[in-house]
Amino acid sequence: MINTREYEWSDITVNLAGRNITGLRGIKYTSKQDKEVLYGKGNKPVGIQRGNKSYEGSISLLQSEYEALKVAAGGDILNMRTNIVVCYGNPSKGEATTTDTLIGVEFTEAPHDWKQGDKYTEQELPIIYLDQK
Repeated sequence: MINTREYEWSDITVNLAGRNITGLRGIKYTSKQDKEVLYGKGNKPVGIQRGNKSYEGSISLLQSEYEALKVAAGGDILNMRTNIVVCYGNPSKGEATTTDTLIGVEFTEAPHDWKQGDKYTEQELPIIYLDQK
């Protein structure tokens, strides 16, 4: 029998700079590797060559979380390096917990985005990082 239950937003926990983030609105992260088709005799590829790996993404926070992060960074998140731990799954509902650790995370922008009529403010912070475990 196959469990058809999918992961939900309520199943995710994100730890950033040593604390669980309750004002999290979204997170995305990806690993990439440069790849190129290798040609030899004929017109069909004979292999695929691999190059450098890179890691990037973004995290969206409520303004209050963003302000707390700036304080933790000494006022400037662009000078901060930290890890982000992302856990998802709910063992109490029969799911295995999956943990992704983003190592050596640095923020590439310190945005300030305000719009008329906002009921709350959300900031999306682009990130790069060194490795993912």
